[in-house]
Amino acid sequence: MKFLALFSVISGASAFAPSNLSSPSTSTQLSGIKTEIVKTASKIGGPATAAIAGAAVVGTLGVKTILDRPSRTYEDGSVAREYDAWTQDGILEYYWGEHIHLGYYNKEEMAAGYKKKNFIQAKYDFVDEMMKLGGITADSDSGSTMLDVGCGVGGTSRFIAKKLGPNAEVTGITLSPNQVKRATELAVEQEVPNAKFTVMNALEMDFPDNSFDIVWACESGEHMPDKEAYINEMMRVLKPGGKFVMATWCQRDDKEVAFDAKDERDLKFLYEEWTHPYFISKEKYGEIIDATTLMNPVNIEDWNEPTIASWRHSNWVGVYDPRGFIFKPTKYLKCLRDGYCLERMHRAFDRGLMEYGMFAATKKTGASDASEE
Repeated sequence: MKFLALFSVISGASAFAPSNLSSPSTSTQLSGIKTEIVKTASKIGGPATAAIAGAAVVGTLGVKTILDRPSRTYEDGSVAREYDAWTQDGILEYYWGEHIHLGYYNKEEMAAGYKKKNFIQAKYDFVDEMMKLGGITADSDSGSTMLDVGCGVGGTSRFIAKKLGPNAEVTGITLSPNQVKRATELAVEQEVPNAKFTVMNALEMDFPDNSFDIVWACESGEHMPDKEAYINEMMRVLKPGGKFVMATWCQRDDKEVAFDAKDERDLKFLYEEWTHPYFISKEKYGEIIDATTLMNPVNIEDWNEPTIASWRHSNWVGVYDPRGFIFKPTKYLKCLRDGYCLERMHRAFDRGLMEYGMFAATKKTGASDASEE
């Protein structure tokens, strides 16, 4: 019991330690934290316990200092490089399966405890719910052409290709050659010939105007350095009357309540740890879509509530089954960083700094490319 009490004190200190650990005021705060822990530990177990506690908290806060320094800042080529690495080491696919996006948990599943739900099934459920939002069904879209912008290893592309049937054609694009290779391998293994994959920049697509009946984008906008070009290109290649549906992480709208210093620090970390150039609000995305003048009114929703469990569930699956990384010691630090970032993401979404933006709209019949107007 003494050990458990001591562990609670130390872990609590690391959880609530300030993130700007290099400032003079923070040093004073950390000194105070250490003093309080040592005092508490001394009461629990005497001088020896106090010494152990002091060393433990210093070590814990030292690790936190390292983890709070982002390691994968966005730069030209960084998105392709990181996704090539994630695909090659296989850890992400081991835990997340074929879908590199959050899962969906309904109210009943949340009430029962999100960890009781199969983590990978939650991702398939998310795709089903996103299809509903976009009005995409086998009955209405069995002969459709679909573009998956930022397809990852092609899990969603193949899943929808199967659902819509053999007359549908799904094309997935990504910046990562390794993802295209893996997506194509899985399409062959699963006998899904109507799902094809290619390396392509979503900001400068090679497709002609009005090429696709459906444009789908799930968690790719986060990596786009030009959000306007991202939206404009998707609207350009969508056929008149076609369906557009998008899911993307968004920062809250700061027009009425400006970001404070903690908000700015937290956003900077979330940008720079997973090679994101920046986020924007769901309201800003709506404005960009409207500005194309090509689309009918867009339906905008925040799916934070049914998706937020994914962040911590991601870490728990690694705790329950360490086989995905335990034999890859060169990846330990990277896995630790990813786990820490998952928790930082959870907290940002939980306190409203981040939102999960969902968008669905159809292209106006007779609409032409805005660049031609």
